[in-house]
Amino acid sequence: MSTNKNHKLIIYQLLPRLFGNVKSTNKVNGSVEENGVGKLNDITDKALAEINKMGFSHVWYTGVIEHATMTDHSRYGIKADDPDVVKGRAGSPYAIKDYYDIAPDLAVDVNNRISEFKQLIARTHSNGLKVIIDFVPNHVARTYASDAKPDGVRDLGQDDDASVSFSPVNDFYYIPDQHFVVPIGYNPGGDEFHHPLKDGKFDEYPAKATGNDVFNAAPSINDWFETVKLNYGVYNPNGEKIHFTSEPPLWNKLYDILAYWSDMGVDGFRCDMIEMVPVEFWSWLIPKLRKNYPELIFIGEAYDKGQYDNYINKGCFDYLYDKVGLYEIIRKLTCDEWGASTWGINAVWNHDTCGLEDHMLRFMENHDEQRIASRYFANDPFLAIPGMIVSATLSTGPVMIYFGQEVGEPAIGASGFSGDDGRTTIFDYWGMPEYQKWVNNGEFNELQLSDNQNKIRNFYSKLLNCVKRNEALREGDFYELMVANEHQPGFDTKLYFFVRYTQSQRVLVAVNFNRHEKEMVVKFPQDLLKKLNVHGNITFTDSSSGRIFDTQDIATGLKIHLQPSSGLLLHF
Repeated sequence: MSTNKNHKLIIYQLLPRLFGNVKSTNKVNGSVEENGVGKLNDITDKALAEINKMGFSHVWYTGVIEHATMTDHSRYGIKADDPDVVKGRAGSPYAIKDYYDIAPDLAVDVNNRISEFKQLIARTHSNGLKVIIDFVPNHVARTYASDAKPDGVRDLGQDDDASVSFSPVNDFYYIPDQHFVVPIGYNPGGDEFHHPLKDGKFDEYPAKATGNDVFNAAPSINDWFETVKLNYGVYNPNGEKIHFTSEPPLWNKLYDILAYWSDMGVDGFRCDMIEMVPVEFWSWLIPKLRKNYPELIFIGEAYDKGQYDNYINKGCFDYLYDKVGLYEIIRKLTCDEWGASTWGINAVWNHDTCGLEDHMLRFMENHDEQRIASRYFANDPFLAIPGMIVSATLSTGPVMIYFGQEVGEPAIGASGFSGDDGRTTIFDYWGMPEYQKWVNNGEFNELQLSDNQNKIRNFYSKLLNCVKRNEALREGDFYELMVANEHQPGFDTKLYFFVRYTQSQRVLVAVNFNRHEKEMVVKFPQDLLKKLNVHGNITFTDSSSGRIFDTQDIATGLKIHLQPSSGLLLHF
């Protein structure tokens, strides 16, 4: 794992395509001219200073690498993509068209798009933040072809033998003697979009396997049909049999790509769908990169709890998504689902991620998930307060906020390829109405925000800065208080209590997921009091309000009152 000494990553995920876009047209399936697009240059020093001020340490710039799009950039010498294999007018950021290039949509001067990205890296660093970008290792766009690769670099598939379905030295999988078939019923860009290549066909012969492990020439409309799967020397149709004794050519090509971006100053990579790539690749790639870039951070998108240990200890990842663990428990509690209990939080750290707590990335939103303020989730950003407190303070592992979450962006309505599903589109040109109020035409301030939006944004700012500055929350040990309190009157399984502590600092975290207020006495076990060396009258101070809670004798516990859907960080 990385030798990076930043004990608590606080990550802000943003899509540059949407971040700086101030147009409010929001026409379904609208063009870049109609709906607008954000630029790298829109992420100004002022914007970055405000992100830093809010408590963040890292920015994950999502969708900066060139990907397939329905927008024609041929006037800049960029080959147009066939819309029949592109999802959305803007295109999916996860259908990479050139690993060595920046998306032309994001540049003010398209011919200098790499320079504009380098300038963004420099601005980010000068504002005290580090840079994370995506690495998409499992698949690329069907139109992949690098025109920006350095001299001497062999392109993906350039040396493949396409007459065979599989070879350990091929970069792609093939379906010999068959033409690729565009899924029936796909209408790229909607009825109003016209394009000379929009004809329900795409010239790919022989057909290549599709990104989500579809090994036939005709993927369905629900498949990742716009992508082709990369070959790591594993023959999937034959029971995941490994066919490599040394690294296949693809491995070195991908190493060179990550070294290219690391040389540019990128500080870390969020790696897409890591479980679709053999762990042997990661255990080869990451240590090799760290020989030259020892501080690189690697975050893996992972969903199989049974493989967490494998990808941390063998695959050398720093952090993994905690989606199927804490996220799902917190979401149920936030939505007040029947049977939801904070004992599920205990189950996550006690069983699901046992021994790996500090390696789990916690979040309540990202580009794949529904917005908290949407009608598909909580329909109210304030209901996320207890869940965000737990997500941010449960361990020393990173916490992540998705841009717009802090002002209650609700993702209302369909935008094009992205339907009305409570998610902010990653496929379409679009504006985020509530977030645009904070952007405020490049002023990046609260002047257009409502009182409630300022309140929820202030909550996030206070929480994240407390985590950033408090040693106990940033790097301290954890002590769970549920077992010590479960038999006393007033105990409720929608309350959660724990202590984070170091030798010099201590914080009691108390949250209430109930939609009504709760009051109880929190008991502290004798072994914890001895460990903390505290006794007698102890004063507790709330980090947000400065409110004082006194106990005449901590051995008898601390009486606290919790508002509905709220929490306290009590320093003592």
